[in-house]
Amino acid sequence: SLDEDGVLRFGGDWVSLPPVEGRLTTALLENWGAVVSRDTLSRAGWPQGAPGRNALDVHVLRLRRRIQAVGLVIKTVRNRGYLLEAAKLPN
Repeated sequence: SLDEDGVLRFGGDWVSLPPVEGRLTTALLENWGAVVSRDTLSRAGWPQGAPGRNALDVHVLRLRRRIQAVGLVIKTVRNRGYLLEAAKLPN
């Protein structure tokens, strides 16, 4: 779960996320087990309009690194988007 302070908790672990990464995580969590398109993530991360294609790539890369600590992974589904899933079973 992601709280209003940007703290993501999963399997007894937690990690603090910056605002944009928190919004991306919320979109992925709301669609747990489903592929989320790049357009959907861009709209979630930047409600006023994405600053550019590379911005999403950079933030997803950073988010992947951060959420490894809590046992989550973001998989790329070619030509479709991204999928959030557990890397391990929660404790």
